[in-house]
Amino acid sequence: MQQPNQRSFRQAQGAAPLAIRTKKYQLNTNTYTRMAMTQVWKKEWWYALIPLAIGLLPALIWPSWWWIGLAVLLTVLFVLLRSAQITSVTQMEQSKPLFERFNYEIDQRQILLRLNEKQGMNLSWDMIGRAQRDVEGFTMWLRPGEAPGEIAGWRRWIARTFDVPVFLLLPLRIFNSPNDIKLFDAMLRRKNLLPAAPTASADAPAA
Repeated sequence: MQQPNQRSFRQAQGAAPLAIRTKKYQLNTNTYTRMAMTQVWKKEWWYALIPLAIGLLPALIWPSWWWIGLAVLLTVLFVLLRSAQITSVTQMEQSKPLFERFNYEIDQRQILLRLNEKQGMNLSWDMIGRAQRDVEGFTMWLRPGEAPGEIAGWRRWIARTFDVPVFLLLPLRIFNSPNDIKLFDAMLRRKNLLPAAPTASADAPAA
């Protein structure tokens, strides 16, 4: 199963002079696990029905509580293995950059995760698959990485299907001003990562 393809820290490229700059923030491992679990099981709950169905098939021919118990066991094992894949991200060496303390510098070209004055990671906007906003902040979900070329056939399908969610979490409290929040929100909408802001109807009656 595919793990997040994280980049090592390197010399950080400078952001534009008018970039949005945030305060430092560190993604908590418990927060990551909770959000990643929610994302995975919201999308993949029906996969758990496959081992359940496989285990129940023999019961149609040889009715027995043993087959029902086997079906439940297979389902539980699948759920545990998939959940363990997600929780293991917080323990992996190559995933440590996810949980470093960064400040963000964001402009039209890139998102710079700055560890210090010399080190950081640059993410281009085309690496962001989608975004969402709620009352606490912004979440930007990265596109899944490509499986290695030597993996083919059913193993490639598994690597692509059961990938590990990777995201950036930017709480509203790390922005330096309400204006920065508005600018970032507008930037996400211009890049079609958030739905367009609603506009007043042209033929709406005047107040």
